[in-house]
Amino acid sequence: MSEMKQYVILGLGIFGSTIAKTLSQYNHEVIAIDKDLACVDRVSDFVTQAIQADFTDIDQLRAIGIQDCDAAVVATGSHLEESIMGVMNLRELGIPFIMAKAKNKKYMQILQKIGADYVVRPEKEMGERVAKKLVSRNIIDLIDIDDDYSIVEIAAPAKWVGKTLKALELRTNYGINVLGIRKNPKEHLSISPDAFYTIEANDQLLVIADNKIFKKFESLFRI
Repeated sequence: MSEMKQYVILGLGIFGSTIAKTLSQYNHEVIAIDKDLACVDRVSDFVTQAIQADFTDIDQLRAIGIQDCDAAVVATGSHLEESIMGVMNLRELGIPFIMAKAKNKKYMQILQKIGADYVVRPEKEMGERVAKKLVSRNIIDLIDIDDDYSIVEIAAPAKWVGKTLKALELRTNYGINVLGIRKNPKEHLSISPDAFYTIEANDQLLVIADNKIFKKFESLFRI
């Protein structure tokens, strides 16, 4: 079991409250902060502390006692000034890792320059993810590692069924490496399958793939 950590979430809209709830479900301590009492009340049942405060005011953050948190998320992305003040205050208080949300590339670059360790653009990333799933409908899930590679879970194409991984030569033919195989959605993933494993009809494969080959998947799945 992973070590329990303490996180602070600044801004409790859908994005921030979802992060707060998910971290709590993983048994981490979460301090959730927003100036809107309705947002605070919405998360109060499942976080360690839900506090109404203005996170652009460093004195209020200091009084709450977030200095010992392991990481923080500035989850408000629409108002740049609030995000900037949030990141600067967290950096001043010595938070080791700061993640921030940005609504566009310009905001992202600004937040990175003032000290955010990692900046996410959820709408852009989700849009790209949905588009890739539409292009290749046998894609079950995917996570972009960087601009060039993604980890993708795919349903085994009919063309692969009955053949071994070695015979398919997936790295040579499709530029993908198989990390694991799931026999059905309810079973655990089997990591590092044997080269002589024979693909079955209901198999789901976890692969690392070059993003350039996504366009090849659709024709493959139609076979």
